[in-house]
Amino acid sequence: MEARTHLQPLILGVETSCDETAAAVVRGGRDVLSNVVASQHDLHEEFAGVVPEIASRAHLERILPVIRAAMREAGLQYNDLGAIAIGHRPGLIGSLLVGVSAAKALAWSLGKPLIGVDHIVAHLFACELSPPPFEGGGTGVGETSVVDGRVHPHPVPPPPRGGGDSGAAASNITFPALGLVVSGGHTSLLLLRDALDIELIGRTIDDAAGEAFDKAATILELGYPGGPAVDRLSRDGNHRAHDFPIAQLGSDSLDFSFSGLKTALLYAVKGVPQGRGGNAIFARDASMLSDQQKADFAASFQRAVVRAIVRRVERALERFPQATCLVIGGGVSANSRLRADLSALSTKRGIELRLPPPAYCIDNAAMIAGYAARKFERAAFDDLTLAAATSASI
Repeated sequence: MEARTHLQPLILGVETSCDETAAAVVRGGRDVLSNVVASQHDLHEEFAGVVPEIASRAHLERILPVIRAAMREAGLQYNDLGAIAIGHRPGLIGSLLVGVSAAKALAWSLGKPLIGVDHIVAHLFACELSPPPFEGGGTGVGETSVVDGRVHPHPVPPPPRGGGDSGAAASNITFPALGLVVSGGHTSLLLLRDALDIELIGRTIDDAAGEAFDKAATILELGYPGGPAVDRLSRDGNHRAHDFPIAQLGSDSLDFSFSGLKTALLYAVKGVPQGRGGNAIFARDASMLSDQQKADFAASFQRAVVRAIVRRVERALERFPQATCLVIGGGVSANSRLRADLSALSTKRGIELRLPPPAYCIDNAAMIAGYAARKFERAAFDDLTLAAATSASI
């Protein structure tokens, strides 16, 4: 296991890359003293997806209450902090600018170091965080609502049934490692030579896995966010009822593609459309399906998505046999079938598996502060020219 230094910085992390306004305080890259996440699900539900302008305006309203709540629940004063960390890339530019501006203002006014963090990389280091309580506990870990400028935390739900290793025991990543980030905006494979030497080796060429799940939920009329809805319904379905295609992209490719799979589900549920674009007419829709038929579609679709991911991970492990650890992060890493199948793969390959607790799978600031401690150890600080960026740094 990699040796760690004895530095135990208190770092305030801020995250606003998409539609979650989050702030957290983490000590030494592991001990989560607070982790407040203000969700915007209710604002975007009617659109079945994130509307960038709505997201950025909501961040403006919530950023200060969320930061104050994180500091209050950590029981700290701002001068106690060792650094301010911000997820400054990738993401929606309007959302990122809110968080970056707030973090810069705090770092400048407090005279504290500023640490910029790549959101994708941070997801992988969520497995090193101390596990949160799953039944309240007053830590602020979990989703929140913001009413009249005040933050109200909600308890964290229990981990999904049948999810394999829950990731409850925090453990350091051993290097070299293979990383997989699966979320609404990203599906990426990464080679981690050490905590700061990371190479992108595979990515989605169209839809991300989480986006595919959301589109599937829309087709099946399951509501938003779609990933958890598909996962829940899949438990009652026959995953072999429909044989959906898996994109190959060549025998050497480590990239992903889910757009064809999404289209296959659309045609299977609604039929081949007559006409094109907004004038397309389908023969049927999900309202004509029985509950069991919906469950079968959900289970079959989920099986295809997970098989596509696991195949690429196994191919990457064959290409990079030096990897002794498989690290998973991102919102889709909470999916029960993905967790179970990757757990089986790691056992088969005889390598260590690192999965974050479900509460740290979604976008959160604890992962930002946690990974920032790795950069703090090497004095990898940023100045006030740090910019928000829509693309990843890897």
